[in-house]
Amino acid sequence: MNYKMYDEMMEQPDSLRKTFESELSTMEEVSQLVKKVDKVYLVGCGSSISTCYSVRDALRMSTSMNIEVFSGYEFNYNKFLKKGENSLAIFTSQSGETADTLSSLRRANEYGIHTVSISNEPDSSMIKEAKTPIITRCETETAILGTKTYVTQIACLYQILFAASDYENKYQLLAQLKEIPDIIEELLKTTEEDNKKLAEEFKDEDIFYCLGSGPNFGLSFKLAMTMLMEGAIKHACPLYSAEFRHGLIERAEKDVPIIIFDSDFESDEITRKAIEFSKNLELKTIIYNLSDYADVDKLLSPLVYVVPLEWFVYYLAHFNGEDPGATRHIGKVRY
Repeated sequence: MNYKMYDEMMEQPDSLRKTFESELSTMEEVSQLVKKVDKVYLVGCGSSISTCYSVRDALRMSTSMNIEVFSGYEFNYNKFLKKGENSLAIFTSQSGETADTLSSLRRANEYGIHTVSISNEPDSSMIKEAKTPIITRCETETAILGTKTYVTQIACLYQILFAASDYENKYQLLAQLKEIPDIIEELLKTTEEDNKKLAEEFKDEDIFYCLGSGPNFGLSFKLAMTMLMEGAIKHACPLYSAEFRHGLIERAEKDVPIIIFDSDFESDEITRKAIEFSKNLELKTIIYNLSDYADVDKLLSPLVYVVPLEWFVYYLAHFNGEDPGATRHIGKVRY
């Protein structure tokens, strides 16, 4: 048993190293541009918008940067843009051809906004049409849920935006970001068995609720939307931890599976209330604690948690007779 996703997971550390070796100088140029604008837009879809959510919330927890996230068509059809505004827009897409995101990039170009694209395909429309292209060096990725393209995209966003920020610990964070390839390499070895057992235990579940605070909400979004739903063919719902008491609290019943991230953020005070409530109601609770995996700045949590989650989803799909990298409808449906 060896699905294509396995190979692409193993390629994550080298993809990160190659991307930073090749693109760091361009990222530094973009950081200088970010310092001069009044607002930054982040635009993406699927796994790509999850990276935008994580970085936005990490920045909002720690900096004064004015940053907004939009999905592709929401950016395109919104009436908030003004010609001549002092802003910069970063567009993220694995393929560089995502119709929603490409449409928004073209609109931003029409408005004179400085456009930056982060994509894995050097000959793609987004790379060709952005004022500043950044190419993630992952070679072709075929597994639908995104592994190496996810970690390279989010790492590029952290590098660009935190380098331009007023975060008091930014130099330590950026130094640790360069250690992430080694951390991922180790986690690929040490987290497989535990998450394989977890996947076997949960293989018959139909729905998972995924909760996180701060940048871990973006990871919860990825876990639910593109890992569990696309990769493992399970129903899933992402929520901010603080939203547990709205809606989910009425569905949180005995034996319902819930996955929760606790990175010891100040806002994880609410996360722990959700954990306590879940245990009292005897939900099937899976808790990921950052301290179990790496000693890094908490804001980097998504880059650490994603590896054990990849193993969990990989084996969850396998135990249900699914290829975690295959698709049934994606690529066939056009809007």
